[in-house]
Amino acid sequence: MSTNANAPAAFLPAGSKVGVLVDMYLQVLSAERGASAHTLRAYHRELHGFAAWMEGNHPRVNVARIEHTHIRAYLGVLYDRGLSKASAARALAAIRSWFRWLARNHHIEQNAASLVSTPRLPKHLPRVPSIEQLNRAVDSVRDDAASWPARDKAIMEILYGCGIRNAELTALDLDDIHWANEAILVRGKGQKQRYVPLGDSAAEALRAYIAERTARIAAGNGQELGAVEVQSAIPGAAREPLSTPALFLNLRLRGLRTGGQARLTSRSVGRIVKRIAILRGLPSDIHPHTLRHAFGTHLLEEGADLRAIQELLGHERLSTTQRYTQLTTAQLAAVYDRTHPRAR
Repeated sequence: MSTNANAPAAFLPAGSKVGVLVDMYLQVLSAERGASAHTLRAYHRELHGFAAWMEGNHPRVNVARIEHTHIRAYLGVLYDRGLSKASAARALAAIRSWFRWLARNHHIEQNAASLVSTPRLPKHLPRVPSIEQLNRAVDSVRDDAASWPARDKAIMEILYGCGIRNAELTALDLDDIHWANEAILVRGKGQKQRYVPLGDSAAEALRAYIAERTARIAAGNGQELGAVEVQSAIPGAAREPLSTPALFLNLRLRGLRTGGQARLTSRSVGRIVKRIAILRGLPSDIHPHTLRHAFGTHLLEEGADLRAIQELLGHERLSTTQRYTQLTTAQLAAVYDRTHPRAR
């Protein structure tokens, strides 16, 4: 029997109603809200974990009868399994989101998840390199620290100069660079789009990389067919020229000859950033998101308005951007403690 996302819970199969409604919500996240693959995997894991626990421990309790005590008990089980408060908080966030959808679609009358408080988490402010440290790292991308210097230089320039996320960077297409407007079209979380300014340094690095990108694809088009391709080629058929919309490509254009886009992966970007950072004397825990934190922090230090930073970073809530205020305050306190005679 097919189910409708807006059907009352009473008309759902009498069996595992909790699991059925979890699957319905995941379909909504994927089809209507454009959630990322990472978000879908996380919500699938957290919600099906809760559904399995409910069906194993409270098989007679359907969705409409779930109480906040059930959810609290489940969080207790997560702690018993050795999960951290942060992991439990992520599970609770997924459950809350699901319950809000259940309430909006009249599957439940009361939102039990709203009565469960979030575990108190220790505030871990990210360590951000100084402006001078990052400028040195970005300016010194050469053969000793990069497998494709022009590409890796452009990656560092855009991550730090535009403040975009790793996934946003790898999703960029060549057509997303709007040269006339000196801006980049970025597709953020939930398929939300925003434009970020393209600074002079980033634009210069991009032009140098795109010239090499074009040359590499042209060289690929001039190469002879490999043995595997010769066997599968249709006699007399013209070979389609290699092309891809992806902006950042992997080193060997892997996958391009078999219909793929040769798009650089987020994992590869992480390795590129870490290698450059370590070779330039930065901490080993540097990753692409560190450059995003640095973007926001350094803008704030130089006097940028918090709401402008919110727009540039694509934060939905100002409270997320306010973390940079806390970070800057902590840095100022450290400077005060080191330098003021009355602080010692």
